[in-house]
Formats: sequence, C-alpha cells, structure tokens
Amino acid sequence: MHRLFVALRPPPAIRALLGAVQGGVPHARWQDDEQMHLTLRYIGEIDRPMAEDVAVALGQVHAAAPSVALAGVGAFDKQGRVDALWAGVAPHDALAALHKKVDQALVRIGLAPERRAYLPHVTLARLPRSAGGDPAIEHWRARHAGLTSAPFTLDAMILYESRLGRDGAQYDAIARFALDAQ
Repeated sequence: MHRLFVALRPPPAIRALLGAVQGGVPHARWQDDEQMHLTLRYIGEIDRPMAEDVAVALGQVHAAAPSVALAGVGAFDKQGRVDALWAGVAPHDALAALHKKVDQALVRIGLAPERRAYLPHVTLARLPRSAGGDPAIEHWRARHAGLTSAPFTLDAMILYESRLGRDGAQYDAIARFALDAQ
C-alpha cells in the first residue's frame, strides 16, 4: 500500500522564512525543510495500480501556477487541544480552484471526493497531546501573527508518498507535474 498526497512546494527562500519562525513551543515537532509543503489533496492508502492511475490523472490536470504570499499563522485543534501550528497563504481563490480540479480528477478514477473544507496552509509543527493549553502556543501565534512575504509562484504539483516512522513522517516525491506559467 502507498500513502499518498498531492502538494505544492514553496520555493527555498519561503521555506527559509518559515524555518525562521519555528521554535519557542516546548515539545513541538517542527517540520524540517524537506517536509514543508502546501497540501492540495490528501489521498491516503491505496494500492499500486490505483497509485499509477492517480499519477496519470494528475498529469491531465491543467491549471495556471498560483501566485500567493504568506499570510499569518494559525493552529488546528482536535477535541479542544492544539495539535498543529501552520502558516497561512493568500489569496485562496487560485488554490481552491486547483484543489477542486485535482479532487475532480481523482474522483473520476474512483477515489472518494474530499469531504473536508480546504484551507491552504503550510504545516510548521505538530504538537503532542501533552502540549494541551501551553501558553507558549498562544505566545508563538501572537509573535508571528503578522507573518508575510513577497508573492511567490507555486509552479508544480508534486505527488508525495508519506512513510510514517518513529521520528514522524518522511515524504518522498513520486512525480512532479508542471503548472502553466501565467
């Protein structure tokens, strides 16, 4: 089985900027440079024939390369506890349209449609259950609320395989699909 997702990879300068805001939250598992991405669509575990179909379907998606900028930070919580810290990007329109195209392509080959609302972001850290209501989380959010960048272009979709290990997830790029220049 292959655990797959489709993502966009920010350019090196943006990843460096994101790396510079990491820290200051005890027990956070900060994403390293290789893990930084903006998920377009989580696929999940599928067998090899379906993975090959996914690659073919993604190759047929044509869209303009979105231009975005970093836009603040946030957190996801699960059952009342923060479990991830992220950096936002804006504007959302082109990313949401690309997400929809990818989702439609995957539905056409038999995958279930995405049911969750799409919120474009780059995950920066995962937090253990024990982090709970640590005030360091809110301090980090307040300190980096104004995170911004110059606009940057996301010029390719990447199909990743995620391998879970003791030290977190490792992401391997399986295929790259260029997006149209604007």
